[in-house]
Amino acid sequence: MTTTAPDLAPDLAPGLALRAWRDHDPEARRLPGMSLGTLSVTPGAGDVAGLWAMGVRHTELDAPVDLGAAGTAAHRAALDRLRLVRDLTAHAVWVDWDLRLPPERAAHQWKVLSHLHPPRTLTGPEDAEGALHAWRTRHYLCKLVWRQGPGFVQIRDRRWGDLRRFTADEPRYRDAVARLDTGVHHTDVPADVLREFTDEHLVLRLGDLAWWLPYRVSRWLQEAMAV
Repeated sequence: MTTTAPDLAPDLAPGLALRAWRDHDPEARRLPGMSLGTLSVTPGAGDVAGLWAMGVRHTELDAPVDLGAAGTAAHRAALDRLRLVRDLTAHAVWVDWDLRLPPERAAHQWKVLSHLHPPRTLTGPEDAEGALHAWRTRHYLCKLVWRQGPGFVQIRDRRWGDLRRFTADEPRYRDAVARLDTGVHHTDVPADVLREFTDEHLVLRLGDLAWWLPYRVSRWLQEAMAV
């Protein structure tokens, strides 16, 4: 994998419960026909694209994302919900969700996740209110994205204040991204590839699971050279 200098697991659960509405505005959401009720959604770009097509613009997750919980089942549940938040963010769907981080890693971890739609509440950082304010005021779409080109994968990362570009043109990198997308056991990905991705904060490790952080861009929100 080449880096461009800055320019100055297992199968998913059958479904997650997601409350859905057709509009962001609280007043509008109370109007007849604006609520779509509680939906069972399998995390993944296909299901989320279907939500957008049916008019979903505002959602609420069924439970907090707890990255401090112990055990493989808890790790799987947290990653499934994070994957849903990631894919909803990619489609510009508003997500009400709550995030709990382990205090010993919270100061760094919230920044790693700051490309996702900001959570409703954040616990773990010493200054949780300040961290949440920074997340909300500095967030924008396409902050950490990847795209599939002809024979290569490119990642663009702006979480740290500058643009960092990574290009991988070997098939094993593309295969690793496909595996990591849903969250897999870390041994299912070549150790050297996983180490490169992890060193660049493109992968979240949770227990034995490793998960791909960037979301895939299907179209640029502005000209590609500006993103």
